[in-house]
Amino acid sequence: MRIALVGDRSPSVRSHVRIPLLVEALRERDGLALDPYWMPTTDVSGLEGFDGIWILPGSPYRDEAGAVEAARVAREHGIPFLGTCGGFQHMLLEFARHVCGLDVAHAENEPGAREFLLTPLVCSLAGHEGLVRLVPGSLIEQIIGAPDTMESYICSYGLNEDYRQRLAGRGMVFSGHAADGAVRVAELPGHPFFLATMFQPELAGDGRRPHPVITAFAAAVARHHAGRVAA
Repeated sequence: MRIALVGDRSPSVRSHVRIPLLVEALRERDGLALDPYWMPTTDVSGLEGFDGIWILPGSPYRDEAGAVEAARVAREHGIPFLGTCGGFQHMLLEFARHVCGLDVAHAENEPGAREFLLTPLVCSLAGHEGLVRLVPGSLIEQIIGAPDTMESYICSYGLNEDYRQRLAGRGMVFSGHAADGAVRVAELPGHPFFLATMFQPELAGDGRRPHPVITAFAAAVARHHAGRVAA
């Protein structure tokens, strides 16, 4: 079960350091043996052959286009997708550009652009925890099994609220929100598994018990792999 870990791997990014622990925990605890391949944003060729695509934190990436392309391939080819932190941001960027037809930018990547989909948060969430309220019946609410969850962040950019309705009108569901209503989770119904979180589930606990979001993604990868083998 091959998964593409899209992101510019660095020992200074805590979530990257956690990945080997999480992969081993999934194998031991859940019997989900994932075969992870790290892919820098500068080279994301061949993603169609993977059973899952995970865009990891660590932005600004070396190549914004590579991260956007990874989200596009997962969306268009029905490949289970997880985006966390920077992956959440670039998934929204891909959807806005390719589904909604918007000419928008990420303020971290293109500070001189005219229209921003992702803008600096009024208060940075870097190093903070926050309560996320989940939409009843949504994928994330089913995964968590509760109406809310306390999560960890290392994030300073979020969705420009001026564009929320435009994306929602084309099918994006914003299924998790902060206490003030700001978007924290997005998902795409009708896809085998397409979920992105502004928080970093990689940082939950000590890495020996995968966050439910990660376990659910791994289970979706297993289903996709089984379907490919059967076909």
